[in-house]
Amino acid sequence: MVEVAHQVNAVRRQVGSRVLEAGEARVVMVSQAYDTEPDDLWDACTNPTRIVRWFLPVSGELRLGGRYQLEGNAEGTIEQCDPPKSFSATWEYGGEVSWIDVRILPEPGGKARLELDHVAHVDDERWAEFGPGAVGIGWDLGLYGLARHLTGAPPMDLEAVTAWQATDEYREFVALSSERWYEATVAAGDDEAAARAAADRTTAAYTAPPEPSPGS
Repeated sequence: MVEVAHQVNAVRRQVGSRVLEAGEARVVMVSQAYDTEPDDLWDACTNPTRIVRWFLPVSGELRLGGRYQLEGNAEGTIEQCDPPKSFSATWEYGGEVSWIDVRILPEPGGKARLELDHVAHVDDERWAEFGPGAVGIGWDLGLYGLARHLTGAPPMDLEAVTAWQATDEYREFVALSSERWYEATVAAGDDEAAARAAADRTTAAYTAPPEPSPGS
């Protein structure tokens, strides 16, 4: 069992920027050390039969130059791959293209660290509205799923995930994660009041009750 507050506090978060050919992009960075060896962590992050146990079902060709599709979510192209150390891919969702860089690093004591950068061109208006938590909380949830998987917890199907999202534990997780992203935003130099307002809006968006289905 992975305790929510412990998991949120185990993640390092940073907000930054990177200059790309198309101009300056924002970077949301997360990392966490896991009690497993680098080869196993690499396999957990790149083997489709394991990815589905903690993240989402994935199809396609998980190789250099291959296309992937996460069920109900992003798709993209694997642009760089250096097993078992790193890979980079486009992250194509909602008609927009961003990028992810993933690195697996050895840690003392036989552990391994996952580092992930999500690089995106985000306009100032959208950033001001939601800040890095809009993406960051999603990645925090992914790292939580990975932590559960690596500790031997059974995978959660869609019904179980939906049920969990209605619990106080889920709301606690989102609130704690959003607070950490607020802190990372302020540490990066953003205005505190604006960062607080953006974090509050993001927390509300992640915890809003689902829309009722037609006829319900």
